[in-house]
Amino acid sequence: MPRMNQFDVIILGAGAAGLMCAISAGRRGRRVLLLDHGPQVGAKILISGGGRCNFTNTGTIPERFLSDNPHFARSALSRYKPADFVALVQKHGIAFHEKTLGQLFCDGSAKEIVAMLLAECAAAGVDVRVDHRITEVSRSESYRVETDHGAFSADSLVLATGGMSIPKMGATGFAYELARQFGLRLTEVRPGLVPLMFADDILELMRPLSGVALDTIASIDRRKFQEATLFTHRGLSGPAILQISSYWRKGPITLDLLPGRDVAAFLLERKKSRPKAGLASVLSEVLPARLAAALAAETDGARLADLPDRVLTTIAAAVSGWHITPSGTEGFVKAEVTCGGVDTRDLSSRTMAANAVPGLFVIGEAVDVTGWLGGYNFQWAWASGWCAGEAV
Repeated sequence: MPRMNQFDVIILGAGAAGLMCAISAGRRGRRVLLLDHGPQVGAKILISGGGRCNFTNTGTIPERFLSDNPHFARSALSRYKPADFVALVQKHGIAFHEKTLGQLFCDGSAKEIVAMLLAECAAAGVDVRVDHRITEVSRSESYRVETDHGAFSADSLVLATGGMSIPKMGATGFAYELARQFGLRLTEVRPGLVPLMFADDILELMRPLSGVALDTIASIDRRKFQEATLFTHRGLSGPAILQISSYWRKGPITLDLLPGRDVAAFLLERKKSRPKAGLASVLSEVLPARLAAALAAETDGARLADLPDRVLTTIAAAVSGWHITPSGTEGFVKAEVTCGGVDTRDLSSRTMAANAVPGLFVIGEAVDVTGWLGGYNFQWAWASGWCAGEAV
């Protein structure tokens, strides 16, 4: 094979993790080839955060990540922190702001983050090639990657092609196929940070409310998220629902539609102060009008004075603890991330290297590590990519 097609490391996938790995390895003097089957690098970076890229979260801690091994992410996250990426952003003069809950966004465009990463790749001597469809990967003395633009070889191979989420952006199960090929195990793969769907009577209630949003607490067991919930024509979305969806497998979730308020006390007080008012009118003081009307529908417009206290307390309990069972999720098409992936038991938590396959590394979303909504998954991509880049 011609010398020009030989590298120290080949990275498959030019997303967040792959770009960071390439930069880290290139800075160490490694000859790096970064390959992507798409027409441009950082496709998911460009659409993230409404085009402004929620590039990290200042509250990043291992406890805010899901994995069959909850301790696996600890090493990488401690070695490449949000402050390290923020320093890179500041080095390139990119203006940013904190939105809520530690979420950092560009003031301008996500394009600035991609341009920054490409500039760092160029400075590190990384060979970046897009529109390269990989047809075969094999290993003998070194790794050989066959593409529709020729073959390349390297001593190290990094799988950074992501998970199954957002297939319209080019997401595939390619990383999992290669992982299996090299004998790595996979955990269950499923959509994460995804809207929930409902059926039957619950969906009939939700459909007319499509577009209504309110602050809620969504919970499963002891896991709770207080953020906005949005009613849709298929069920529920919004940050609180996306967060809890990563923990949902089956069974009910619980919604508190009026966090921090004693709804029973509120209704009983209004029964005294506004006895002639209808329940919908009173609930609309604290809830969106369409939702208030839906919750009060079974009272048929009765005045508060005509409703027994036990009925009001039952309604209050439903408002503060609405138990509803999803029929499913909207799937990978709408999922922001993939839960599950390459089993962490087969990887080094320090270097992301495969324990039993010399020179093979797996990083980013392809690994069984999934963060909360709000920049956590980007931070995992930066951290896991950087750690692998330091080791290849």
